[in-house]
Amino acid sequence: MRVGVIGLGAMGRHHARIWRSMEGVELVGAADPAGDQRKAAVGVPVVSTAKELLEIGIDAASVAVPSNRHESVGLALAEAGVHALIEKPVADSVTAARALAKAFDAAGLVGVVGHVERFNPALIEMRRRLQANELGKVYAMSTRRVGPFPVRVRDVGVVFDLATHDIDVIRWLCGPFKTMHSVTQSVIDGPHEDIIEVIGMLESGVIATMSVNWVSPVKERRVNVVGTRGAFVADLLSADLTFCENGQVPTEWDDISRLRGVTEGHRTTYAFQKKEPLVAELEAFRDAVLGIDGQPVVTLADGVGVLEMAEELLGPSRQRRPPYSICH
Repeated sequence: MRVGVIGLGAMGRHHARIWRSMEGVELVGAADPAGDQRKAAVGVPVVSTAKELLEIGIDAASVAVPSNRHESVGLALAEAGVHALIEKPVADSVTAARALAKAFDAAGLVGVVGHVERFNPALIEMRRRLQANELGKVYAMSTRRVGPFPVRVRDVGVVFDLATHDIDVIRWLCGPFKTMHSVTQSVIDGPHEDIIEVIGMLESGVIATMSVNWVSPVKERRVNVVGTRGAFVADLLSADLTFCENGQVPTEWDDISRLRGVTEGHRTTYAFQKKEPLVAELEAFRDAVLGIDGQPVVTLADGVGVLEMAEELLGPSRQRRPPYSICH
């Protein structure tokens, strides 16, 4: 499978690194108007445009350009008959995302979106255990995705850049939202929102909350799910999954009781295989292109659904009027 990478920045360089060493794949070229500044594609042609890369001849491509260019690059690939993995968000608007999904579907091509958290080992293990009913009835879940401002992001705000991860994770683990309420704020000088807090009810009856910002000096990536038997806590940075069992043992020491509650339960951090999520994601894309049964990909239709919710969460803040709130 002849593969190219379009965009060799913060994400594209990792795509090039992984494609170079993957079985069944040959990295034959890359495109970036700034060239290969990080030396990610040494040994293969590096051209300036997607059009030039297509002239080299490729079967599939990773698209890791700014999201406001996803539509034009993606449509060019579809027209040329090239399968594509487009980094998330799939586009900078629902309209553009729908156009991409329609084009790849009409051409009979594999088009996927890079929601890499679905390939995080901790979340894969959590989902497996949830489906096995190990937590019992699920009551609530929460996600926390915060950290410093990423200087590389200029074209979208924190909702499209970061919250789209958690929108997809929540939908994947526990189902779609039925109602939602959100508040955003812009505290960094720029055209986009920097903070969003979301609370909602899923169609399954689970209460879900999301806390997302890029103004925190501490980077955190966590998913918690609470059920009748306790809670699953996933640290997405270390790919650790811990089960916190409901309290069983009475706490006799008053000082500890005030800190931890009147009972304590066991805490188990599970051991399981941990593959780099981006490697697993690109392998799933490769297998889909080659017609090999493998881990399911995240379709462009999935990406459209995520953006539909992201745009709904943003509402009037897209006209730069933070803070605001919406209720559905």
